[in-house]
Amino acid sequence: MQGQVDVVAADDLVEVHVSGKLSREVYEEFVPLLEEQIREHGKLRILFVMRDFHGWTAGAMWEDFKFDLAHFRDLRRVAMVGEKRWEHGMAIFCRPFTTAQVRYFPLSDLEAARDWVQETQPA
Repeated sequence: MQGQVDVVAADDLVEVHVSGKLSREVYEEFVPLLEEQIREHGKLRILFVMRDFHGWTAGAMWEDFKFDLAHFRDLRRVAMVGEKRWEHGMAIFCRPFTTAQVRYFPLSDLEAARDWVQETQPA
């Protein structure tokens, strides 16, 4: 299944909804949107929602790694929402690559994830 990304941004909050297997081309479309939000609003809060997600191609993983290095300090909170056990593991794996607070939520707790990512006090 080809990957799809939908991005909705409002101020410093960006919702990223992904499905399928993400390719380098998909990253080339949505990373500039994130970088524009960073330039406009500073540190971002990201709600990353995975539905029927199958991971990344090697090229997309490289693009993700480059984004993480370039924006190590540009994220405030990242709520990762998913359906699968490995997605939870991915949230733990991501923590050393950002100064952001990163937390995983099951898809059934999407609203709780949305609330958490918008909180202003440290968790």
